[in-house]
Amino acid sequence: MLPTISIKPPQNPTRKNSAASRGGFWSLIATQFQGAFSDNALKNLVILLILDAGLSAASKNRLVPAVLLLFSLPFILFSMAGGFLADRFSKRSATIGTKLLEVCIALLALAGLWTANLPMELAAIFLFSTQAALFGPAKYGLLPELLPERDLSWGNGVLELGTFLAILTGTTAAGYLAGVFQGRQQWSGALLIALALIGLACSLGITRVPVADPSRRFQFNFLADLGRAISLMRQDRLLWQAVMGNTFFWFLGGLLQPVVILYGKETLRLSDSHNTWLQAALAVGIGAGSLAAGYLSAGEIEYALVPLGAIGMAAADVWLGLGAPIFAHVLTRLLLLGFFAGIFSVPILAMVQHRPDIHQRGRILAATNLLSFVGIFIAGGAYYLLIGVLGLSSSRVFVLVGAMALSTAVYALAFVADCWHRMGAWLGRVIHRQGPSVR
Repeated sequence: MLPTISIKPPQNPTRKNSAASRGGFWSLIATQFQGAFSDNALKNLVILLILDAGLSAASKNRLVPAVLLLFSLPFILFSMAGGFLADRFSKRSATIGTKLLEVCIALLALAGLWTANLPMELAAIFLFSTQAALFGPAKYGLLPELLPERDLSWGNGVLELGTFLAILTGTTAAGYLAGVFQGRQQWSGALLIALALIGLACSLGITRVPVADPSRRFQFNFLADLGRAISLMRQDRLLWQAVMGNTFFWFLGGLLQPVVILYGKETLRLSDSHNTWLQAALAVGIGAGSLAAGYLSAGEIEYALVPLGAIGMAAADVWLGLGAPIFAHVLTRLLLLGFFAGIFSVPILAMVQHRPDIHQRGRILAATNLLSFVGIFIAGGAYYLLIGVLGLSSSRVFVLVGAMALSTAVYALAFVADCWHRMGAWLGRVIHRQGPSVR
């Protein structure tokens, strides 16, 4: 997917080798972990409260999708605004500003949970996601300004590992909060406020970085802003391919998540509590694969890992679709699927962060974030088509997704001139434990 390049030198003046920058990187990781944990804890807590509220089945079937829509929609509506903040102001300042906003939103969540006011709870979910959408471009833009190029893949691996662990623990914590604080959900709201304050404190430790584009003006028409960002990305063929690869990754994730749940219910006949183990296995696998990709890159943005990850995803998907439906075996297959998905995504994301000019980085990362959620929305339509219209079983969908992943690997191996050479060179370095190649 990603052809041979000569990596451009870093384009920012930040002293990325200093101890302060390393400390700022870990402050960013802590800030991101807290935000992802709180977002998912609130979302899943409200879903559980809806399911336990004694509502009619029709009402539950309307409200649960509404929660998911309110959680996703801000990333499409406000990602470009986040890109403006990341370019127009220091990314550190933009991060601190979004964390201050989160403290205010947590107060709204407290009020909604204390009074059992569902509209207020739904508004808090929407605003939490809005804050996350505004934070996203600054978060990813900070990585290449805090870390040297040789550590960028590693940094992405750590960030993705932390994010998926935060999603997993936040989802698990929601069940705990729903049970322990039953009838006293104001304590869940108080916890969200405390976490938001901790996240704000962590954001203050992020290293100061210069403003990328102080002259940039805000565009109210985010679609026009997206169009300009796509035009910029298409001028760099490698960057555009990486962005499309990232969109494809989130499309597959958006399609597989409900398919895994369906497989657990219909094929494995699992209870809801046991079904969460399937999601946990997939999330842990992605986190582990992301971290492994950072180390396996050996100080480079190693695009040879992309077809390797795609082949691994294809094999795991087909194994899921054709293998025996035994719970322990399925957990192993999902761990492998997630692991190779992490291997696939990290070099792509590192390339998206590295390629843009520093003055356009916020806009490009915002557009990438928006397009990833477009991929998730398309996945929803694909799920309806494959399951609802064509009536395919979840096992057959796994095999179909495996074919999609394999086609990505075939594309890379067929159309990237030195892809075989790069994979061979990388394998040689791993086997002989040599350092990174010199470009």
